Amino acid sequence: MKLVFAGTPEVAVPALDALITSGRHEVAAVVTRPDAPAGRGRRLVASPVAERAEEAGIEVLKPAKPRDEEFQARLREIAPDCCPVVAYGALLPKSALDIPARGWVNLHFSLLPAWRGAAPVQHSIMAGDEITGASTFLIEEGLDSGPVYGTVTEEIRHTDTSGDLLTRLAFAGAGLLAATMDGIEDGSLSAVPQPADGVSVAPKITVADAHIDWSAPGLRVDRVVRGCTPAPGAWTVFRGERLKLIQATPVPDRTDLAPGEIAAGKKNLYVGTGSYAVELLWVQAQGKKPMDAADWARGARITSGERLGA
Repeated sequence: MKLVFAGTPEVAVPALDALITSGRHEVAAVVTRPDAPAGRGRRLVASPVAERAEEAGIEVLKPAKPRDEEFQARLREIAPDCCPVVAYGALLPKSALDIPARGWVNLHFSLLPAWRGAAPVQHSIMAGDEITGASTFLIEEGLDSGPVYGTVTEEIRHTDTSGDLLTRLAFAGAGLLAATMDGIEDGSLSAVPQPADGVSVAPKITVADAHIDWSAPGLRVDRVVRGCTPAPGAWTVFRGERLKLIQATPVPDRTDLAPGEIAAGKKNLYVGTGSYAVELLWVQAQGKKPMDAADWARGARITSGERLGA
């Protein structure tokens, strides 16, 4: 088939690579978000998908909005059979959805109908799911509600951050998307409607969502830290300034600390929760670089009885 691939961040690049190298389909163009300011100089930078497409000599389309008539006119000129999508980052209007003969097929990082929305991986970790995966489905106007072509499953490890899990799903999902394109092309795959039961939503994780509530159980604190790493980053407050929590681990056999209470040793830093303590492993103080939590505690000269989150 002739394909136009839509995607923006680094997590979409493995899928684009899989389609480019498959040898079975032609990636005629790529649709991605416009260049965005990045770094200290805030200079405009192309998306990872745009950079990969340019390396491969593929035409790159960067509409401000996918409803722009100039963009849709160019898409009609290309006349793709199908448009595979991975984390494009913009809603597609019906006028764009109607252009490819076989529609737009999205790779979504959950086992639909679970975790429809922008942040399925983060929500699956924060909810304590043991299994997740990726799904390919035909895009409709509803939120991730279209019929599903295929799925692949992935175990959530007890140390997984959302970054770890998303990386694995990006590569597993790349193979799934390529196989889905093959199945659509040869007629061996048909999309199956999603069940009405088991629907859950995964809205974008906000900075407020990433604020640690030390009165919550230790297991919940651990899940929030892992689910919010690397973005937006779990955080708390210490002496009136924000402290980012990069890595922590539950310590079920330590129950002597009140919620938020700090116990600093030479090589360890423990914090109480609503149940048992967690050990902070890596933190980042405001305006500083990430560092070992015990080293941070020594530098901060923490006194007995001090708490996080006060």
